[in-house]
Amino acid sequence: MDADPLAGEPVFVYGTLKRGHRNHHWLAGASFLGERQLGGAQLFDLGPFPMAVAGAGASATPAASAAAAGEATAGEAGNTTTWIHGELYRVSAEGLDQLDLLEGCPRLYGRHWLQLLDGSHAWVYLGRPRQVRHARLLADGLWRLH
Repeated sequence: MDADPLAGEPVFVYGTLKRGHRNHHWLAGASFLGERQLGGAQLFDLGPFPMAVAGAGASATPAASAAAAGEATAGEAGNTTTWIHGELYRVSAEGLDQLDLLEGCPRLYGRHWLQLLDGSHAWVYLGRPRQVRHARLLADGLWRLH
C-alpha cells in the first residue's frame, strides 16, 4: 500500500528510477504523484544511466530543442535547454537518504530543490556540466530503456 501522499518529500526522477526501469524498486513505498516535466535543464545519455544538468537561460519547447540540438554531444549542444520528462514521487525521509546513496550524492549527483513546469517543487538529482562534456544529449528530454 502506498504511503500517505501528503507525507514525505517530493522527488522528480527521470532515469533508472522511473516505472519499468531497473532501479524503480528503490521507490517501493513511495507515492506516485504523476508525470511531470523539468525545464531549464539538459538530459544526457551516460550509457547505463542518464544525467541531467542545469541549462543556461530559459527553457525552450521540446520540439525547438530537438530541432536545434539534433544528436549533439554536450560540447556541441551549447546553451540548448529542453524539458526533461520524468515522474514525481513522494518519499519518506529515510527513502530520500537511500536515494542519496544510490545517486552518489553529493559526489556524483547533487540534490537540488527545483520548480517543475507545473509550478510544483521537488528534489531533483543533477550532475555537473564537466561530467557530461562527451556524452550524447537526449534532445527530447526522455530517457528510454536500452
